[in-house]
Amino acid sequence: MKESINPYNGDKLFNFNELTYSELEGKVKVAHECYLDWKETSYEERAKLMYKAAEELRNNKRKYGEIITKEMGKPISQAIAEVEKCAWACEYYAENAENQLQDEIIETDAETSYVHYQPLGVILAVMPWNYPFWQVFRFAAPNLMAGNVGILKHASNVMKSAEMIQEVFENAGFPKGCFQNLILSSDKIKSVIENDLVKAVTLTGSKPAGSSVASIAGEQIKKTVLELGGSNALVVFDDANLDETIETCATARFQNVGQSCIAGKRLLVHKSIAEEFTKLFIERVKRFKVGDPMEEDTYIGVMAREDLAKDLEKQVLDSIEMGAKVILGGGRKGTYFEPTILSGVTADMPIFNEETFGPAIGITVFDSDDDAVELSNNSVFGLGASIFTSDRNRAKNLIPKFNEGAVFVNELVKSDPRLPFGGIGISGYGRELSSHGIKEFVNKKTVYIK
Repeated sequence: MKESINPYNGDKLFNFNELTYSELEGKVKVAHECYLDWKETSYEERAKLMYKAAEELRNNKRKYGEIITKEMGKPISQAIAEVEKCAWACEYYAENAENQLQDEIIETDAETSYVHYQPLGVILAVMPWNYPFWQVFRFAAPNLMAGNVGILKHASNVMKSAEMIQEVFENAGFPKGCFQNLILSSDKIKSVIENDLVKAVTLTGSKPAGSSVASIAGEQIKKTVLELGGSNALVVFDDANLDETIETCATARFQNVGQSCIAGKRLLVHKSIAEEFTKLFIERVKRFKVGDPMEEDTYIGVMAREDLAKDLEKQVLDSIEMGAKVILGGGRKGTYFEPTILSGVTADMPIFNEETFGPAIGITVFDSDDDAVELSNNSVFGLGASIFTSDRNRAKNLIPKFNEGAVFVNELVKSDPRLPFGGIGISGYGRELSSHGIKEFVNKKTVYIK
């Protein structure tokens, strides 16, 4: 039995019965049978349904947003924005998938030679709770448009969100089995991956989860895409526009109560502006409205589970013991963690060298451009970095030096359907979104006609 519990007030929300192994096999079989027909549909047919899915999301964004907020605590305005972003992804792939998967002509000595893209079949998605709709739709929209079908193992605390996502596709008119939610525990994932009808796996989550899934899939010679953790640096140079940079850095760290793989988690500031920046940054963070996540103007609510808040508390306390200083917040009560800023942070502290998944950030001062790059790269993660400078040439010269999957200049790192998304190092491999993402789970078939 799975259950959803409201992290803000502790109310029990929904109960779900876990699938038996027999029921699970039956759902995978339904998915495969659906795929045999779905792969033969035209892009025009698929796009028509995908536009309807976008319409379903937009027309019911409040309903779906409230489910997100109740299950994992995301402030309601941000939850609704998440649903709207999912609609955007559906529309983007409905409009672009056919062109993205057109045959790629390659000139050789053949009469005709090209790359032809074909779907693989049933794709398993293992998804996390922090963006319970968006993480799924950025997998589902491209793959359904490519002719694949999807099965979802969602995080156990957002099972109602998972149920609602299946409802979106069903209400839009997608065939039965085209997208299915699987209610199961993590210990059953192995059997799904090993099922011959499942052709590939994508996972967004932690390094241990990614390593486990990749290992099982590797034994079966099945492709995986992993989007894992991150410890993105926000690098503020001495010529940055302070007002705009502070606003962006505050959003980058504290949006979704800091529970994001691509959140800015390490704040690196040039020594010449560190004092002024810190003062203004504290003032900005203090202005965030804290409270009930169901209230429209709340920006900081609660974390998704109390154990997660306790983990963050330990990282903060251990860093303080090593010499960091709390200059804002630092307290915890149940699932609520105060917006927290630490100064005097060094690279050996947990707040710097571990992924912090919540509303806390440390400030580290640097002396030079090379020092900033070295500090940013001093991480086992490689998901993204944001650099803030008014000198475009400086930015262009520095970009290649950052060991990241993405570098954003004067902006927070964010996912966008038009751009590839993914990391290096223990942040994972493969890409989601854009033309790169839709081609991850297709057979890139070489055709040579003499």
